[in-house]
Amino acid sequence: MEQCASVEREVDRVLQRFLTYGQRCEQSLEELLHHVGQLRAELASTAVQGTPLSATLSLVMSQCCRKIKDTVQKLASDHKDIHSSVSRVGKAIDRNFDSEICGVVSDAVWDSREKQQQTLQMAILEHLYQQGMLSVAEELCQESTLNVDLDFKQPFLELNRILEALHEQDLGPALEWAVSHRQRLLELNSSLEFKLHRLQFIRLLAGGSEKQLEALSYARHFQPFAHVHQREIQVMMGSLVYLQLGLEKSPYCHLLDNSHWAEICETFTRDACSLLGLSVESPLSVSFASGCVALPVLMNIKAVMEQRQCSGVWSHKDELPIEIELGMKCWYHSVFACPILRQQTSDSNPPIKLICGHVISRDALNKLINGGKLKCPYCPMEQNPADGKRIIF
Repeated sequence: MEQCASVEREVDRVLQRFLTYGQRCEQSLEELLHHVGQLRAELASTAVQGTPLSATLSLVMSQCCRKIKDTVQKLASDHKDIHSSVSRVGKAIDRNFDSEICGVVSDAVWDSREKQQQTLQMAILEHLYQQGMLSVAEELCQESTLNVDLDFKQPFLELNRILEALHEQDLGPALEWAVSHRQRLLELNSSLEFKLHRLQFIRLLAGGSEKQLEALSYARHFQPFAHVHQREIQVMMGSLVYLQLGLEKSPYCHLLDNSHWAEICETFTRDACSLLGLSVESPLSVSFASGCVALPVLMNIKAVMEQRQCSGVWSHKDELPIEIELGMKCWYHSVFACPILRQQTSDSNPPIKLICGHVISRDALNKLINGGKLKCPYCPMEQNPADGKRIIF
């Protein structure tokens, strides 16, 4: 990230110089126009009177021409200096970034170029749909000739339609969706439907005493959630006492906080994505953020492998040559590395639990078999290799 900050500082300097140059250029030209305007008025007055040009006026005209020439030369010189600043940005990029980033890994690690392009286009397309940029996504489909069926688009279209309604403080579409998916939301221990009903109740409370009867009637929607959200329901019922005085001046004024709308948007996005099997963050944004962390490490690995001439160390598609820490945010599933072979297990090389309780990979187990028997590498217990059980994390 230090490389990005270094380039950003150079860009900021160039932008500041452009801004200063623009202001100075505008001021100089305005002064010239004012001076030329005055001189033109004097010449027009002399022409009307029919008198010849005086020596003084001729001198003023010569000085004006010289001033125009000097100003233009100064502005051109300053503009030339800006070009050198722009070139420094390019040099900073070359100095801080490896132009051959694509060469960090071997081509054999990835699929064909056509497959790469298609995968990248689909990732961009999913990101655009997830961000609600539907028109841009449709344009990409047309220009890239991607064949995307309606089943792929439909979940994103529905989510964006409901989120747009929530941003406009319209709870109707979200409530309708939550009610239709009630059973599955309960299986996820989701409180989305209750929070939507609570927010609708709060909107009625904000209407004052005129909405009191309507709010009491709407409170019946809380009945299915009473055993889980009893305390929150009690707070909302208690707020009815202050409707006559004004809820905003009562101990329950926090119910009117606009942060509830931001919270309901986040809750809906999280629960809806979980229900539909989608990630809350687009795979493209996650991959980009992870790449920013991993790329410097991979570039160092590349340099070491070239220096030691061991280019064949990394040839697998499903694992990196070393572990790269991306942080808890990027932990999506359990990972087990064999303590014997120091390799991450996979579908073709799954973890195996021995009778003694120790876990190794299948490849390690096969290599440790001697005479049809297996001796655990961590304890002296001998056992039959067939007694090992595959573990699924």
